[in-house]
Amino acid sequence: MTTTTLAALVPLLPFLGAAAGLLLGRTAPGFVRPLAVLPTLASLVLAAVVAVRQGGDQAIDAATELTPTGSVPIELALHIDGFAALVAVLVGVVATCVQIYSMGYLREDPRYPSYAALVSLFTSAMLLVVYSGDLMVLLVGWEIMGICSYFLVGHYWETPEARAASIKAFLVTKLGDVPFLIGLFALATDAGSFRITKILGTVANGGLDHPTLIALLLLAGVAGKSAQFPLHTWLPDAMAGPTPVSALIHAATMVAAGVYFVARLLPVFEASQAAMIVLAVMAAVTMIGSGLAALAQDDIKRVLAYSTIGQLGYMTGALAVADRGAAVFHLLSHGAFKALLFLAAGVIIHASGTNSLAAMSRMGHLRDRVPDAFWTMTVALLALAAIPPFSGFFSKESVLGAAEHVATGHAENIPGAAGWTVLIAGLVTALLTAAYAMRLWLLAFRGRGAEAPDHGRQPLTMTVVLWVLAVPSLAVGAFAYRALPDWFDGRDLAPTLTTSVLGTGVALVGGIVTYATWRHTTAVAARVPLGAVAAHPEGDAAQVEAEAIASHAPVYGGVAYAPDPADPGRLLLGPLHRHAAVGFHLDAVYRTLFVRPVQAGASLVRFLDREVVDTYVRGAGALPRWLGIAVRRAQTGNVQTYVSALLAGTVVLAVAAVLVATGA
Repeated sequence: MTTTTLAALVPLLPFLGAAAGLLLGRTAPGFVRPLAVLPTLASLVLAAVVAVRQGGDQAIDAATELTPTGSVPIELALHIDGFAALVAVLVGVVATCVQIYSMGYLREDPRYPSYAALVSLFTSAMLLVVYSGDLMVLLVGWEIMGICSYFLVGHYWETPEARAASIKAFLVTKLGDVPFLIGLFALATDAGSFRITKILGTVANGGLDHPTLIALLLLAGVAGKSAQFPLHTWLPDAMAGPTPVSALIHAATMVAAGVYFVARLLPVFEASQAAMIVLAVMAAVTMIGSGLAALAQDDIKRVLAYSTIGQLGYMTGALAVADRGAAVFHLLSHGAFKALLFLAAGVIIHASGTNSLAAMSRMGHLRDRVPDAFWTMTVALLALAAIPPFSGFFSKESVLGAAEHVATGHAENIPGAAGWTVLIAGLVTALLTAAYAMRLWLLAFRGRGAEAPDHGRQPLTMTVVLWVLAVPSLAVGAFAYRALPDWFDGRDLAPTLTTSVLGTGVALVGGIVTYATWRHTTAVAARVPLGAVAAHPEGDAAQVEAEAIASHAPVYGGVAYAPDPADPGRLLLGPLHRHAAVGFHLDAVYRTLFVRPVQAGASLVRFLDREVVDTYVRGAGALPRWLGIAVRRAQTGNVQTYVSALLAGTVVLAVAAVLVATGA
């Protein structure tokens, strides 16, 4: 079988699995789980075969015209280079792990068939984006992911948080997709084609007439999809969905699509220095802001959500200094350890009965309840903090090294300001990342107080997946920069000495300072009676939520515990904590600038519709009705009445005629 045929089957198999799962979910529920796992697993195997055959060499291209358009053709095209081959393998690995994990996590959920089918469709859409060689076909996968995220984030639609989060995710991403679509049409108009290879050829020949405008329009869509400032606010709220969905969105689909899109069309953005500066500033603000916000969150999943935003900032920062190799390298390593972090968090939530880190910090021996999650999450957090020799160290330092290369003036056509912006923001974010990673580990696993509740052992399908993902979190970084240089444009991705020392140094400082702060705050909190800080007005709400989580019912929101006085984030952030905890009030700004004016406009339209338009319509109907009533009453059937009316009318007409004649 040819490589092109195998590549076509990679996105097709999960799609067929999704369709079959939806059709057989009610009539043959026994087939739901095999249809969820086997097509995705087969797609992973085929993606690996395609990657081996492609081998980082010349890109695989194939195309057939879908339909004649009369102007710019739309083609069903494949364009598989080294980046596409590796990202497809990542998507397959994470999606397969999520499907296997979900069999245990949602084993009692009556909506599991539709959930599994949507996850398969989500996977198929991302693989279509990865392999597509035509921007319009890519757009199809791009939009299908948006629809799937709406349904999956709102899986627990009974809860108001899930409903609001799904709507918010849909609207914010669609807000970015409008200029994105305009940018695609403008790009195709300048290039005369939607084919990626032809567009890149046009850019190489200087054929773009409006490079800055096109790049900025496309960046709006990327910012929405990849949760970059200022369109990142949907991602933390999307934690209302099931934990496996969070792992899939954050590690391999949806948010990775925007970064991958810029990496694939990087020459388009390089054609405009203004766009590269905008990309660098967007990445810097995203990195630092998300790091501060993560340090203030109490919900364990929201900490990881802000962490994803920051790591995506690293990737866009690498793209801002025109190093797509470093960006995709970090995308791959981040996909492994971030999927592990979310799936391990799901085990912890299942065991503790809450999402709240403050509540976990009051539970003794929680790590003894979940030893698999404890050890694997420790590995993932070390990778996240970029501590050598874990995978995050190599990929994050490759980003910092690329920024240093540009900042010191060793790159042509890339503004040095972009390099300095990314380098400084990256170092600050490395400090913050280590700090919130250490805080999460301490609050989740070093709690003191009553023994953690026992909700039983986690299903084997949940724990095995954690160890599978721990392997690439530990080893993929060193392997990638040593064994796969040709897959990354032939560039050396080994960390430079300067960025390695600086990046690792600030990370160690962040972790050590956080640990010392925790020791101090714990000693102070030990002198406060536990009941004084653990009391909450919900009574037995903790037990209610624990039972809900044990049965895999909605778990978002946590219990309203009092703040933990041993939380080092409060002392480290000081007065900034309350602002960081709410995402620096960006949602409030959006409500003021957009939501309230739209609501006021809607209220005005409703008033005009009810009081003006409806009044006119009612009046237009009432007048003929009144005339009809008057005419009906005049029809008495009495001949004398008719003759009298006729004579009276004749007299009136005669008098009128005389008056007119006299006046004339």
